[in-house]
Amino acid sequence: MSETALRDLNAIPGSEKKNESSSKGSITKPLAGNANENQEECQKKATAALGALSINGAEVANTGVEIGIAEVEYIESENLNDLEDVDTSLKTLVTGLESKDWVLLCEALNNVRRFSIFHKEAMLDMLGDVISLVVRSLKNPRSAVCKTAIMTSADIFNAYNDLVVDSLDPLLLQLLLKSSQDKRFVCEAAERALVAMTTWVSPPLLLPKLQPYLKNKNPRVRAKASMCFCRSVPRLGVEGIKAYGIDKFIQTAASQLSDQLPESREAARILLLELQTVYEKFNDLTPASVSEHPEPSSWENFCQSKLSPLSAQAVLRVTSISREGLVMGS
Repeated sequence: MSETALRDLNAIPGSEKKNESSSKGSITKPLAGNANENQEECQKKATAALGALSINGAEVANTGVEIGIAEVEYIESENLNDLEDVDTSLKTLVTGLESKDWVLLCEALNNVRRFSIFHKEAMLDMLGDVISLVVRSLKNPRSAVCKTAIMTSADIFNAYNDLVVDSLDPLLLQLLLKSSQDKRFVCEAAERALVAMTTWVSPPLLLPKLQPYLKNKNPRVRAKASMCFCRSVPRLGVEGIKAYGIDKFIQTAASQLSDQLPESREAARILLLELQTVYEKFNDLTPASVSEHPEPSSWENFCQSKLSPLSAQAVLRVTSISREGLVMGS
């Protein structure tokens, strides 16, 4: 074929694109095929991992539902059903809590909740190990696992009360951190777990655990710890406050009055009002060793004797303003 004919052939409209595509066809076609195969494989794996996951309250078995709309069902404690096979569930509990499959992990956490509610004696011997694994789940970056672990913590507090104290430190830290984060549904669940902790764990055991967090460098952690501290002290009762030392509580609350966050300051204010009421009703709470002052002193004198001038002034200002407000509102 002459050179002129070749040029004419190449000048035909579309022939350039046709030649280009034909020269690249052996590359693009396999890539497209691999992409489709990979996509199908990912969908199969995602569907298999979902299993019988609850989606918007309905159970979905491998139907090819997209992973993006899958949601874990957060079952309230009163709606949890008993275990079908207690012995088998107990044997596989630790393995489930160590699983890297987040769906299986959530199911194992819910089984911990079921044991706590229906068979707490069965899990008693392994409680420390279970709590350690729950703490690990609290650190899980997947929110569904984290929230389920938080709900598990609340049920553990409810069931085991003071028996959790030996394993409480890492659990308490994680709950304080989770209650201080920005994800609202995780934060609210963690706050409920902290309320359960202050409700079911005895104040004499819990207060020393909370004390260090009142000085934590994270202001949000300090605030949550202050609120827990404020809820726990009144549960001591008069004799408990006397044994612990009302002066120590006043000093702790006074230090929180100047804290960065309003939650800390409000918790301190509520605690000081409680302590003022206790002191004024039962002002023989001053240790008996202080024999040189047989007559009970006023709240003002007591604060001034136990605090620095600035701290005493702040405490008296807060308690007098609050008391005046209560009188005016009555």
